[in-house]
Amino acid sequence: MSLKTRILDDVKNAMRAREREQLAALRLLTAAIKQKEVDERIELDDGQVLAVLDKMVKQRRESLEQFEKAGRDDLAEKERFELDLIQTYLPEQLAEDELAALILSTITELGACSIRDMGQVMNALRSQVQGRADMKAVSQAVKQQLSN
Repeated sequence: MSLKTRILDDVKNAMRAREREQLAALRLLTAAIKQKEVDERIELDDGQVLAVLDKMVKQRRESLEQFEKAGRDDLAEKERFELDLIQTYLPEQLAEDELAALILSTITELGACSIRDMGQVMNALRSQVQGRADMKAVSQAVKQQLSN
């Protein structure tokens, strides 16, 4: 079953169960996926849906941080709920040591030796870690490895 189909099925189940909060969050997911499909005039595959979900996770994390700084616990709680829901559709997250090994092997494979090669390394890693790691953390780890 594709990721998009799984989300749509969960929307139907949330409707049947009358779970308002979960339904609202799931509708945000389906709206973002549909928007991407309409904008690009394509049917998204699982990899592209993962990219949309990954972007939504990043947005939720940033919003959560801002709401917590502003003392808006009500909005922070809503963002936390949406973040947790979105993460249920993402693949299992990579452990730090797995991520470090993947970064090191990619750098070695590409023969990257300086910070100028960072874009090339990030492009190679993106497909392997999409949805499985925070790209900001990946970027920082790559930068650290290349500057050593």
